[in-house]
Amino acid sequence: MSIIPTPAVLQPKVAEFITYLEIEKNLSAHTLRAYHSDLTQLLNFWEQTNTEKKLTLKLKQALELFLVQLYQQKADKTTINRKISCFKSFEKYLNNYDIKLNINLARPKISKKLPIYLTPHEIQGLLDQVAPVAQQSATPYRDLAVMELLYATGLRCSELVSIRLSAIDLAQKTIRVIGKGNKERIVLFGQPAQASLERYLKQERPRTYRRDAYLFINPQLKPLAPRTVQRIVARFRNLLKIQRPITPHKLRHSFATHMLNAGADLRVVQELLGHQSLGSTEKYTHVTTQELSEMCQELHPFNKMLKSE
Repeated sequence: MSIIPTPAVLQPKVAEFITYLEIEKNLSAHTLRAYHSDLTQLLNFWEQTNTEKKLTLKLKQALELFLVQLYQQKADKTTINRKISCFKSFEKYLNNYDIKLNINLARPKISKKLPIYLTPHEIQGLLDQVAPVAQQSATPYRDLAVMELLYATGLRCSELVSIRLSAIDLAQKTIRVIGKGNKERIVLFGQPAQASLERYLKQERPRTYRRDAYLFINPQLKPLAPRTVQRIVARFRNLLKIQRPITPHKLRHSFATHMLNAGADLRVVQELLGHQSLGSTEKYTHVTTQELSEMCQELHPFNKMLKSE
């Protein structure tokens, strides 16, 4: 006989569900926090609505009211979609415990937006024009290596801070990365990132013989937090006075866009980014008019002739 879901029944299952997602699905800390918040909000709303209005709403009724409230608050469709994905995953998880939710929700359609990315000129400014002495950081070589590697590999912030020394092959310029779904992939980087990593390892990072040690560490010798990486990126942006926000994920967008614009195969970029679906990578196949103009000027025989004179 199925167990009737109530806030009291589901509350202890939330923590178990989050632990399951962390261990079995290897979801990022950011996603785990979001899912925990989504479920907590729903259960609190359900319990509070029943108490204040002296009702005995079933879960589906409470969920419908909860979503109506989100729409009234003009919540972003992406946020609503994430919450629905969370609730559906929770429903599937509870089936193992003979708790049937019968949610049957449809996700709202989301209009596709082009990812925001930096131009090659802006990337060059971030990586080449900020001198270590200008960074006002106790670890300038580490911070520059973080920036170089984010752009050179297209890594997610959570993947970057999880890199261990044993995963890096400096000679081959490769890194083994554990991405979403606990899937391993190999990412590549070029000579600038290689030089930056070598300088950080030789001149700034404390020596260690432990190959399982983390690559990027803080002064307490602990792995960097994603929030620290975000602050590093923001500081570089402020030093160059770029008039738009820059985040680690926008450097990932920039990596993918520049790779495809340079002629890289779509499936190769998919593999490097760790995308499960090719559709996730296809959003980067846009080239701006300005870039097309620059490329045409660069490739035009007359311009090449002028440069050689």
